[in-house]
Amino acid sequence: MAEGKTESPGPKKRGPYISSITSRSVNLMIRGVVLFFIGVFLALVLNLLQIQRNVTLFPPDVIASIFSSAWWVPPCCGTASAVIGLLYPCIDRHLGEPHKFKREWSSVMRCVAVFVGINHASAKVDFDNNIQLSLTLAALSIGLWWTFDRSRSGFGLGVGIAFLATLVTQLLVYNGVYQYTSPDFLYVRSWLPCIFFAGGITMGNIGRQLAMYECKVIAEKSHQE
Repeated sequence: MAEGKTESPGPKKRGPYISSITSRSVNLMIRGVVLFFIGVFLALVLNLLQIQRNVTLFPPDVIASIFSSAWWVPPCCGTASAVIGLLYPCIDRHLGEPHKFKREWSSVMRCVAVFVGINHASAKVDFDNNIQLSLTLAALSIGLWWTFDRSRSGFGLGVGIAFLATLVTQLLVYNGVYQYTSPDFLYVRSWLPCIFFAGGITMGNIGRQLAMYECKVIAEKSHQE
């Protein structure tokens, strides 16, 4: 009687649930890294504009890079950008309100350009007083939200980000880490919350677009399987 041949078991395939969780974790990490480096780049460029116009002043011993920016500023901005960019699509999912307004990369690039323009205006444009500058930047920041976002969650997160970031900046200036020239809102400039609000909206749009791209990739992979 011939003995039946036993086949060696091949590598076990992961189930669809485990595969989905793993791919989402990897994509989440990739999105975080991309957002971090975008935040670092924007911090270097925008902080350079502020320093050139003597809006922000760092102690001589703190200046440690070729961009004349304190070494801790880009990593902090990069980390904040990653958190904000990951938080926006997460909040959208939890609220059951997927953001579908102007969801294409060309719109995101225009949003980034407008944000850089708002920051550039805060450093380059001369107004008679800080109140006029603050009102102008506030109108531009709200216009940026209306043009590229228009979601209640985006506006609420933008306001929360502006409040928290301004509070942290006040504490840093109070402790002598750096300073603003001609402060008119406690220790900082009154237009600073507008910059933080516009930055939050911008990074949120980038994060949403990256999340939408991830969903498309996962859908294509599941369809192929």
